[in-house]
Amino acid sequence: MISCSLTDTHRLAPAGLALMIALGLTACQQQASQPQSLPTMVQVETVTLTDYAPPVRLTGEIRARVESDLSFRVAGRISERLVNVGDHVTADQVLARLDPQQQQATLTAAEAAVQAAEAVLRQNTSTYGRQKALLAQGFTTKREHDQAQEAFRTAQAALDTARAQLGTARDQLSDVVLRAGVPGVITARKAEAGQVMQVAQTVFSIAQDGSRDAVFNVYETIFTRQPADPAIELTLVSDPAVKAEGTVREISPTVDPSSGTVRVKVGIEHPPAAMTLGAAVVGEGRFQARKLVMVPWSALSSKNGHPAVWTVDPGTRAVSLKPIMIEGYETGKIVVREGLRPGETVVTGGAQFLRPQQAVAFTEGAAL
Repeated sequence: MISCSLTDTHRLAPAGLALMIALGLTACQQQASQPQSLPTMVQVETVTLTDYAPPVRLTGEIRARVESDLSFRVAGRISERLVNVGDHVTADQVLARLDPQQQQATLTAAEAAVQAAEAVLRQNTSTYGRQKALLAQGFTTKREHDQAQEAFRTAQAALDTARAQLGTARDQLSDVVLRAGVPGVITARKAEAGQVMQVAQTVFSIAQDGSRDAVFNVYETIFTRQPADPAIELTLVSDPAVKAEGTVREISPTVDPSSGTVRVKVGIEHPPAAMTLGAAVVGEGRFQARKLVMVPWSALSSKNGHPAVWTVDPGTRAVSLKPIMIEGYETGKIVVREGLRPGETVVTGGAQFLRPQQAVAFTEGAAL
């Protein structure tokens, strides 16, 4: 081994001296250029299972439990519209009227038809009475008697028909007036005065007084998990101090093709007065707790474009990149569904300086 000391160089020949000096300097430079390889210092955390029960918060809208469309039962032109959207109406309140000219003419014709049928019936009743008396005395034939009886019964049936048509005409005349039928709030107006309406064409929509629902549109994946409690806490968006409690009352069996969501109705128990129709609310519930792994967000890395974490071999203290499947994200934490087992050591600080099979030194603790 060549020493870097030059203490006895005066004893060597000049050429040998120069050679020894050059070799010695080269050896010293090689020794200086080979520093010791120290393990990379990282922070780690031991994997443990945690009860994971994430809350679910969705924004919905207060609606009436029963909403219905109101329409005329006869066709005609609207002569009056008496209410607007947002008005509260009573059950017998008039909302709109049609021009009754056509229905009035029908009623007049029906009344005349009844009068004519009554006159025919009176005539046929008299004739039938005479034929009965004559037949009893033997002054008429059975054939004439039967003809008179048939005419009497036909006239009686014609009168019944005319009276039924008169009742229908009266109903049609009354149907030119549109009434609410139930107390509630007008939520939509779909016709104006002067517009010609067809039978059963919607004029107004009404939200009936009574029970209220909070309606949410949710993605169907939410139904893959079991709720911890059927109770849903509702908070008014405009005033978080206003709260109520409800339970899921109805889940739509179909998915809305335009939004890909499922409509869920939460029945509200004793809704506060501030939760008016159309008010925005936040519904909050929780799923049943599951045993999952949670690691700090700083532990997350990537392998081939997929999430992964660095794990430490307890024997060699060498690191390797391990793929994981993420269940969800919390504040400062990542919830891992698959890929980690309890007891494994995960790098939570300094992962950006690592490479596979690199030796590390660490201390237990939270990530930097």
